[in-house]
Amino acid sequence: MFKGEKTAVFWIGLIILGFASVGLFTLAWYYAMNPSPWYFKWQIPYIVGGVVFTFIGLYMMKSGVRRKVE
Repeated sequence: MFKGEKTAVFWIGLIILGFASVGLFTLAWYYAMNPSPWYFKWQIPYIVGGVVFTFIGLYMMKSGVRRKVE
């Protein structure tokens, strides 16, 4: 999927994907340490944002690869 020359768009997408993954993992970790329903209710915007940025990062990585024309 990511075979070819990586452009700057690919690397920026990788950074966005990394930050979104760390954010989602942090939310999951805090919820595992403090499992209460009110905590989860207030974190929904951050979860949705993390998922959206994950998809944005993946799309940027996919479109940031130059393929060789044969």
